[in-house]
Amino acid sequence: MTIAEFEQILSKGENLTVEFKTWIYAKDMRERISLAVDELVAFANAKGGTVYMGVEDDGTVTGCNKYDPQKIMESIYDRTRPALFTEIEVIYYEGKDVLAIKVERDGTTYATSDGRCLKRLGKNSKPYYPDEMSNKYTCIQSPDFSGQILADSTVEDINVLEIYNLKEKLKVRDPKSSLPELEDMSFLRDLGLVKEDEGVDRLTIAGLLFVGKETAINRLLPQAEVIYLHYSADNMEEYDSRLDLKQPIISVIDRLTEKIQNTNKIVNVQVGLFRLEVEDFSEKVFQEALFNALSHRDYLNMGAVYVKHYPDRIVIENPGAFPEGVNEKNIITHPSTPRNKLIAETLQRLKYVQRTGQGVDIIFREMISSGKPYPQYHAYSEAVTLTIFSAIDDVNFVKFIASEQDKIQKMLPLPELMILRYLTDNKKIMLSEVQGLTQLPIAEARKSCNNLMRDGLVGLSGKEYMLTAKVYDAIKSDVEYTQDIVIRYVKAKSLIEEYLQSAKFITNEKIRELCGFTRQQARITLDKMRDEGILRLEGKGRAARYYRN
Repeated sequence: MTIAEFEQILSKGENLTVEFKTWIYAKDMRERISLAVDELVAFANAKGGTVYMGVEDDGTVTGCNKYDPQKIMESIYDRTRPALFTEIEVIYYEGKDVLAIKVERDGTTYATSDGRCLKRLGKNSKPYYPDEMSNKYTCIQSPDFSGQILADSTVEDINVLEIYNLKEKLKVRDPKSSLPELEDMSFLRDLGLVKEDEGVDRLTIAGLLFVGKETAINRLLPQAEVIYLHYSADNMEEYDSRLDLKQPIISVIDRLTEKIQNTNKIVNVQVGLFRLEVEDFSEKVFQEALFNALSHRDYLNMGAVYVKHYPDRIVIENPGAFPEGVNEKNIITHPSTPRNKLIAETLQRLKYVQRTGQGVDIIFREMISSGKPYPQYHAYSEAVTLTIFSAIDDVNFVKFIASEQDKIQKMLPLPELMILRYLTDNKKIMLSEVQGLTQLPIAEARKSCNNLMRDGLVGLSGKEYMLTAKVYDAIKSDVEYTQDIVIRYVKAKSLIEEYLQSAKFITNEKIRELCGFTRQQARITLDKMRDEGILRLEGKGRAARYYRN
């Protein structure tokens, strides 16, 4: 941990995953261990966390002395059931030592060795009672939260109009589907939205979120709320319109889509003989992003989903961190890990999404092909935000991609779109950078580059990929392309002249090694330097040597 990161933790204070504990004001080591154990057990039974020993409640660092990290870890291990594994990092801050004792959540329920069970609630630790544990065990047996049965629900909580709307929309989205022909309760059972519990039909959590009455949602799952805030260009700090929605998922999507479309502007882009309309905020992108938020949010978190609508961007704030294993650097290609599987599957069966999972690739594809900035994901300990922008960065790029896809009669794969967009802005890219950009294994990243080379869109200069003259002509200009070629030659000439200061001659092979060129590029460079009178050639074939004039 860096000092800057530690100072940020101090400034924010205690929270769901952070606890400060004194060291110097505890009477002895036994008391210090006891203080740490209680908080670590509470963290382990919630979302994990870190106890910072040597920090007072107000964030003042008073430090630790005469400590042995190994003995502390062993003492915590001995005083917990099951034995709790911890990690200790020593942070040296302003001449004092702080012990950061960290514990991860692993799904096991922990207690102290004397039988006390605690769980973190906000910035405090509270007793963890048996009835709460039984609910936890139900979650373990059925890890899909949205598939759990709501014991307090009845068929009276079902909004029949919502069922009708789902059926009618499915008829339009998938005319071949037989689901709309089912009787209402059979329809809900087939989707898993209603399940039998001891002979009684009850809603699952997904069922409540698709066909529940507003009063039922407010009673049974009040945190299932979406709050829409609109900001004007005159005041980007305070919203001028607010909408609080505790309604079924599809109704929420419909209401918010209408809100966005009411203020959407359209830019007309002429591509050959047809005109392409590019909206400020694509309905497809916005709906996919919102579906992701509602199917991936942590419904145990009491926060609402926020949709903040600015003139130039939409920010969706979602309670709960990324699913395990997912982060900003692999979100496009990570295998599907829906937090609420039944919600995701229902959206798929109702034809609102193409497949279960994140659908992030769809969002990226739409944004890139519309010439807009990449969508931006930011992860926090208890939330994830997604920002989508309205402005078109490059109209010529939009025209070129639309024209190219029309010509080949297929959509360019997302990795290839990302490479082309990057090269439009940055002129060149190395294979290792392609791998990071596309989030692909090196072999697949190379394959994407080879496909672009085969189609004449990208060329290889040494170890760097560049747009071909054909693409520059469409997106940039021939002047820029020529400038890049000239710059590359000037750099190569400088390297060759520097090499010949200590060597008698140079070969084609040495230039390839020195400049990262292909054999053809090395030969072109040598011929040009000969034409300029800088080099002379002696010998032929493998014996060819180039000397400085």
